[in-house]
Amino acid sequence: MSDPIVRIAARGDGVTAGGQHVAFGVPGDMLLDDGTLQQGPGHQQPPCRHFPACGGCQLQHLTDAAYADYCRSRVAGALAQHGLETEIAEPHLSPPRTRRRTSLRALRAGGRVLIGFNEAGSNRLVDMAECHVLHPALFELVAPLRRLLDVILPARRSGEMQMSLVDQGVDVSLKGVEVTGLESVERLTDFCEQHGLARLSVDEGYGPETRFEPQPATVTLGGTPVNFPSGAFLQATSDGEAALVQEVRSACAGAARIGDLFSGLGTFALSLEGQITAAEAARDAVLSLKLAASRASRTLVVEHRDLYRRPYDPKELAAFDAIVLDPPRAGALEQVRELAKSEVPRIAYVSCNPATFARDAEMLVAGGYRLDRVRPVGQFRWSTHVELAAAFSR
Repeated sequence: MSDPIVRIAARGDGVTAGGQHVAFGVPGDMLLDDGTLQQGPGHQQPPCRHFPACGGCQLQHLTDAAYADYCRSRVAGALAQHGLETEIAEPHLSPPRTRRRTSLRALRAGGRVLIGFNEAGSNRLVDMAECHVLHPALFELVAPLRRLLDVILPARRSGEMQMSLVDQGVDVSLKGVEVTGLESVERLTDFCEQHGLARLSVDEGYGPETRFEPQPATVTLGGTPVNFPSGAFLQATSDGEAALVQEVRSACAGAARIGDLFSGLGTFALSLEGQITAAEAARDAVLSLKLAASRASRTLVVEHRDLYRRPYDPKELAAFDAIVLDPPRAGALEQVRELAKSEVPRIAYVSCNPATFARDAEMLVAGGYRLDRVRPVGQFRWSTHVELAAAFSR
């Protein structure tokens, strides 16, 4: 008797009604008695030659409609585990080749340098010959970086690189390399100038050190240029950022006094109107946001504050008409405990982890809030990583 695929698990396998996990299964498929998979309408031909070996993508075999359904079901499933349900809006999916930040691994093997993502579930490196998720400005640097690393990557050692697309071009940070001797130094400078890098930093074991930066690297958030610290957080795609900002602005509409907690560089604080207070634990992000607000003559209070150790209490929260939360993957449990006891009328919660979001949402609902709406956002195209923006009210 055949068994239908009813959902996709967190690691990308299809799951049948009987609970069996099937590689590349998609809802609408049937697992036949002989163990073969009868494909339904949710399949497409994966566009990249590296799929499925490369760990950068797990779901290239899904059509856009099936991928949107997966994003929606990840959020709905997380909420259901905590006894919650609400309106789940149409997911926003970032187009291919729009990811503007990435971390890649480099390895010298077989007399050449390999660069790419690890193979799924392995430390084996898949040498990147094409990529359908990275912004072209990032991917175009992969081949030149191989040549550069051939000079500065020590034998029998792996390296790491981070790339972010900023206002001035690509910001590159290299780790695990050695830039010693005149040849290496000159090669590094020539590379930066030839490829028009915004900045290049090198970490030889003591933290990133800027080696090239013709002008301060910035990212524009809410129309305001903000100095971009090396390795700082940036939303994965510009369109995904815009979708999240739109949801946050909608949730906070009409609020005169807004607290942006876990504010980072000010993605939301600089996109909102009214009296804004931003709180962030990373000192370099706080300094960048303060300077950006001052230069732009923005009325913005920025506080250096660790919200895990010192969350805003109900008395402090009474100063706000709305709160924006954008915590790391661990969620905002300590701050949510205080919010659940507060009288803040509205909360906009942006999350990169549906599981910790649902845990926090249960606590807010138990405290008297309504979960009005959630919108999934698929910035990490064809991966199992789903983000979201939610609105609460009381």
